[in-house]
Amino acid sequence: MAQSKKESNIALWQDFLRSHAQVSGRIEGDLQERVGFPLTWYDVLFHLAEAPKSKLRLQDLADKLLFSRSGLTRLIDRIEQAGFVVREPDPHDRRGVSAVLTPTGRKALRRAAPTHTKGVDRYFLGALTRADQKSLRALLAKIIASSSSAP
Repeated sequence: MAQSKKESNIALWQDFLRSHAQVSGRIEGDLQERVGFPLTWYDVLFHLAEAPKSKLRLQDLADKLLFSRSGLTRLIDRIEQAGFVVREPDPHDRRGVSAVLTPTGRKALRRAAPTHTKGVDRYFLGALTRADQKSLRALLAKIIASSSSAP
């Protein structure tokens, strides 16, 4: 029986969600097994390492990670307990707080990066040809642009 357009659209959306969950789950499992911390920690450490002075305001970090501020606060609590980040008050805004990558956090990121890269290559990029990757990048850019300009 042929799918209606609505059913087809829902199936495509479900495929997108399933593929994201599967790939993220595999990379998460590899990181947990090999370096002992989850993908969310890796993402935090990565964004801090990329930031000027390895430091980001918590709100800016939450935006990059697509996290709520409260969810990020709990996550940063755990990463800080591991010694990978420290919180630093913003000298220009008494309410503002930044997360700063520590040398221990930078070392943990360097230790985890090969596992992350290998996972991205194996579970995501490995399923795609170069042409597929180029097409997917263009399609994702189109979706991001469209959803960014939506009211």
